[in-house]
Amino acid sequence: MSQELDGLGTEGARPGLEDLNERSPGDIVDVLLAAEAAVPAVLAAASRQLAEAVALAEHALGGGGRLIYVGAGTPGRLAALDAAECLPTFGVSSEMVQAVLAGGSRAADMAVEGAEDDTAAGAADLRERSPGPLDLVVGISASGRTPYVLAALDVARAAGAATVAIVNNADSPAAARADVAVELLTGPEVISGSTRLTAGTAQKVALNVLSTAAMVRIGRTHGPWMIDVVASNEKLRRRAQRILIEITGADQAAVGAALDAAAGNTRAALQQLLAT
Repeated sequence: MSQELDGLGTEGARPGLEDLNERSPGDIVDVLLAAEAAVPAVLAAASRQLAEAVALAEHALGGGGRLIYVGAGTPGRLAALDAAECLPTFGVSSEMVQAVLAGGSRAADMAVEGAEDDTAAGAADLRERSPGPLDLVVGISASGRTPYVLAALDVARAAGAATVAIVNNADSPAAARADVAVELLTGPEVISGSTRLTAGTAQKVALNVLSTAAMVRIGRTHGPWMIDVVASNEKLRRRAQRILIEITGADQAAVGAALDAAAGNTRAALQQLLAT
């Protein structure tokens, strides 16, 4: 396993950076930003696979199933962030989009590095979620070889769930276990092996695209507006008001009254306004 890792693109060193620690702050910033600037092209190269993953997510969520992310380290924390944001953005339950992290909930805000090698935990943690044919399980791993993620994907496949792998190396074991492999080939990091950098950026965007496009497809938006936004604070209430004004052309007083009548439910308020 260690020798296999040595040959991965994400484990290599970028040429010409041997003097990185001697460069000025401005020069280091330029190097890091140049690396990040390559991410859009990497994602564009995987757009077809991302679309296939979205179709699987739409099928799962639209059919009463779940989108279950699995990851260790940075991928796991990015997955947890994406899952958490789906509730306030799209008004879905926390069960619909969820994240399984190596090391458990404590890994959400601190490194639990040894957890990624725990194959038994990867299998057990996913099995606790009782995956089935209605669900989509997405394994995220920069190397594409993380034992925790591989074990979870094996459990998902055995249970009949659809599977997606989001990885940063080609022809990986994770990809071989997935119905759809999204290969984001970001190559060597500015800091060799630190895949929280460019690989992590590509993963974050891919997760944004996957969950957002799936939610659009199952009707959790109205055009570009988040009509299921949960207006749980003043900022979000104002956002709900603005959304309703832009969609319907109603004045602020009418929108406020509709939101009050709907107990803050933006979708219900929209239906009321469109019916008047």
